[in-house]
Amino acid sequence: MKITEAAKVLHTTPRTIRFYEEKELVRPRKGENDYRYYGEADLWKLQTILALREVGMSTGQIKGALEGEVDREAYLNLQRSALYEEWLQIKDMITTIDEMLSKQKETTLTTEDIFTLAHQLKVTKQMRKSWEDQWNFNEQAKKYDQSIKTTGYRFNVHEHYQEALGKVSELIKAAPEEWGVDIGTGTGNLAAKFIENGANIIGVDQSEEMLKVCSQKYPEMDLRHGHFLSLPVMDHQADFVVSSYALHHIPDQEKELALAEMNRVLMESGRIAIADLMFENEEEKVRVLSRYEQEGNQEAIEAIQDEYYADRSKLIDWFETQGYNVKAFQLNAILHVLYAEKGNA
Repeated sequence: MKITEAAKVLHTTPRTIRFYEEKELVRPRKGENDYRYYGEADLWKLQTILALREVGMSTGQIKGALEGEVDREAYLNLQRSALYEEWLQIKDMITTIDEMLSKQKETTLTTEDIFTLAHQLKVTKQMRKSWEDQWNFNEQAKKYDQSIKTTGYRFNVHEHYQEALGKVSELIKAAPEEWGVDIGTGTGNLAAKFIENGANIIGVDQSEEMLKVCSQKYPEMDLRHGHFLSLPVMDHQADFVVSSYALHHIPDQEKELALAEMNRVLMESGRIAIADLMFENEEEKVRVLSRYEQEGNQEAIEAIQDEYYADRSKLIDWFETQGYNVKAFQLNAILHVLYAEKGNA
């Protein structure tokens, strides 16, 4: 169809569509007399662009999000992710205003109070939008499962990989028909443990290619585009939340927000299990790095410094402050499993 027809179908204007063409967000086929012709794929892309602009994404951000070939489901998934992010931002704003009103009722809201709360809101907003894939998981997706080797390396981050996934499953004890969220689901290796037990799994990942591979392996999963800091899940929807080999991809200053997101989507009596690369505490990290340095294992040192291995003691402190009962298990020098249960003695 021509541009005027496309504009009518999409409830927009030809001028708007031309603007997105100029920004190279859409490239329709040109026919005789240099007329533009929009096929079904062009309409889907334009519909996604319009939706993402509606929730505040810049043309530059949209261009990055639409790079590569994506299907209808991927377009809709991307839109849902953006809408959830916008919804969370609005919730953050309402929470900040509520805190301001509360302070005003208690005493008098000072300029310093307003500045502090506004700054907190700004920092949270920046963190939610700051996620960036530094490791190019889209490129890794097709060969990811084959790349997981538990032996044969001088420094092996996947040592005890299967044991870690099994431990998470054992701790969660998912019942049939329960709902779980697997953050950083990748190709679905952890999620599979719960699918086998009849649980329903929402798999969240920022990599479209990982989601494609996961969908081929486990078509029954509910797969959603998103990340730790902006989960595309409603409040209190999950009976349990799990994650494996993913938390170490976000900086330490963002980990508390990631935990808060897990807490947000969890039901009142829910549970969380995380298998990840971390250290018992900062002193243990120093000792481990020192040992690798003495051994001349530069590969290990560079791998640890390239990512954000957590301080386990800080994660435990956060959970306990929120009223969770926590258990910790160490599988090797860098691999731990944390289990946190909500509202149970």
